[in-house]
Amino acid sequence: MFDIKAIRDNPDAFDQGLAKRGLEPQSPAILALDEERRALVGRVQEIQTRRNDASKLIGKAKASGDEAEAARVIAEVAALKDELQKGEDEERVLTQKIADFLSALPNIPHGDVPVGADEAANVVRHTHGEPRQFNFEPKEHFDLGEDLGMMDFETAAKLSGSRFVVLKKQLARMERALANFMLDVHTQDFGYEEIVPPLLVRDEAVYGTSQLPKFAEDLFKTENGYWLIPTAEVPLTNLVRESIMKADELPKRFTAFTQCFRSEAGSAGKDTRGMIRLHQFPKVEMVAITTPENSNDELERMLSGAEEILKRLELPYQVMTLSSGDMGFAAQKTYDIEVWLPGQNAYREISSVSVCGDFQARRMNARYRPGGEKKAHFVHTLNGSGLAIGRTMVAILENHQQADGSISVPEALRPYMGGLEAISKES
Repeated sequence: MFDIKAIRDNPDAFDQGLAKRGLEPQSPAILALDEERRALVGRVQEIQTRRNDASKLIGKAKASGDEAEAARVIAEVAALKDELQKGEDEERVLTQKIADFLSALPNIPHGDVPVGADEAANVVRHTHGEPRQFNFEPKEHFDLGEDLGMMDFETAAKLSGSRFVVLKKQLARMERALANFMLDVHTQDFGYEEIVPPLLVRDEAVYGTSQLPKFAEDLFKTENGYWLIPTAEVPLTNLVRESIMKADELPKRFTAFTQCFRSEAGSAGKDTRGMIRLHQFPKVEMVAITTPENSNDELERMLSGAEEILKRLELPYQVMTLSSGDMGFAAQKTYDIEVWLPGQNAYREISSVSVCGDFQARRMNARYRPGGEKKAHFVHTLNGSGLAIGRTMVAILENHQQADGSISVPEALRPYMGGLEAISKES
């Protein structure tokens, strides 16, 4: 969401920012609606003044015994009341129309974001680790998991349909181990506060983090009006909605392990086999709430937390700075971490870390008050995967696979798996 006053003050800068997203100028239409609304507000205020003045005349007419004049003024006040109600209704409609217009527009990219239409314009920021050289043909994760008898897509399809999986035995344990490992790193080494949030949220929460109204088809909704969270970003960020924090309370850093639910409406035909793109998937999420002057530093800090997980799991990866056309709707700047998958012979996204500026905070009315100031300012919000657990498991299976089909457990994960060093059919 955008500040209408900022658009009014500098419409060219607003349009130039949206042009990086590939959009035509939007300020003329927005400002036309804004001008219409402001004129209507002026008329409503004028009617209210006339009504107040007329109401005072009723008492005077009655006090002087002029019943005819009193009756005339009473009729005038009644007519003004109807006119006032009509004007207020029209103002509400226009205000909502402007809000709907603004809420459909994506965030404006930071000045250092590469400009481009899609992922082809993304830039490699840095890489870490060298892809392992195998002396055998590496398999993809689903072949490895099925051969172990611990990854079952067929039974999942009977239960729920496509894009679901049943994990068994040591792979089921690995999901739990990864969640605990990631949470420990984020809470103990990076100072995040662990949260167990609801998985069902109301419209206001999903609107606050910008999934609504534009991306409703990507979500699952219950019959009684709740939304299944697509990511823990939704409840974690909304922890500060409709609040005014003190400056010394910031930054707030939250992390949570949850199941996430996405319809994958736009991914027909993509990653139809395996665990890369599921309707239900576990993820550890990071969210930060901070001041505008610290938000860019917080982005780098959040990125380092996500990277630390991959480093300890001995997984090679690259960090991409996303182009203006490939970023998410609410982001000002995004880093994608792509882990190397030898079975696919490709890097695939495993984490996305973004700074959103005050874009979400305006939707949530989340503010802070600097010390000594009366005015409250909007906070900046950030979010990032730390990491997607299913994709992390995919990466471990493919990168740590052995010639006999067993999987070497990364040393950092072994304490969370009872000291198990390798996963095999017998384990």
